[in-house]
Amino acid sequence: MKLQGQVAAITGGTAGIGRGIAEAFLAEGASVALMARNADKARAALAEIGAGDRAIHIAGDATVQGDIENFVDQAAKHFGRLDILVNNAGGASDLQPLAQLSDATFDEAMKWNVYATFWACRRALQTMLPAKSGRIINISSVEGKHGKPVLTAYTAAKHAVNGLTKSLAREVGTQGITVNAICPGLVITDIIRNQGPETAKAMGMEFEEMVALFAEESAIKRPNTVEEVAAVALLLASPLGAGITGATISVDGGTAQY
Repeated sequence: MKLQGQVAAITGGTAGIGRGIAEAFLAEGASVALMARNADKARAALAEIGAGDRAIHIAGDATVQGDIENFVDQAAKHFGRLDILVNNAGGASDLQPLAQLSDATFDEAMKWNVYATFWACRRALQTMLPAKSGRIINISSVEGKHGKPVLTAYTAAKHAVNGLTKSLAREVGTQGITVNAICPGLVITDIIRNQGPETAKAMGMEFEEMVALFAEESAIKRPNTVEEVAAVALLLASPLGAGITGATISVDGGTAQY
């Protein structure tokens, strides 16, 4: 029970990678607060997870500063402490070549990926710094290490998340707080199944071709799994990860080998 008695707040925590991390944390004794926009889906997810009063949902939109700050505050208030923050909310939408990219689309990518991470980190530190203890895990992307056509705004945002991670780790390293980013490659979640065809179309190919392309770029020649990402998050959140901070850890099957 590596996380016995610990409390984790996870944005985008009721589906995909966020849910996988939540389930891994719960299995190791943690309590979790999950933020997601769709309350009905969140209630269904909590029922499926079956963790009783160790898992709660707090509704909110990661692109709204007040929602993010309320989520962090309510997680700490409900459980009486906050030990782990996982910034999982994020993604890409309305993919277009840069020449056609609107200011609104670029702003959305920044809010969803960068500002959400910034707001949550800043709020969580108000609890973690006085306690001189904490783990912050930012879910970035392999695109935070390289890039692809039509993913310009998303790529810029994830590079920013990685930079924020490295700088913040330096700021709080002597305060008992670690800050790391996980950079997944392609993971076939529901959101990928739903939005993937649009992404593939913007890249000039079919969804199956895009999956094959991403797989071929890796060393293992397949997509990664939610469980593989969650395992790294568990390491970083546990006492075993105390010596790891400021890292951008790839879980991409060897796509970006640094």
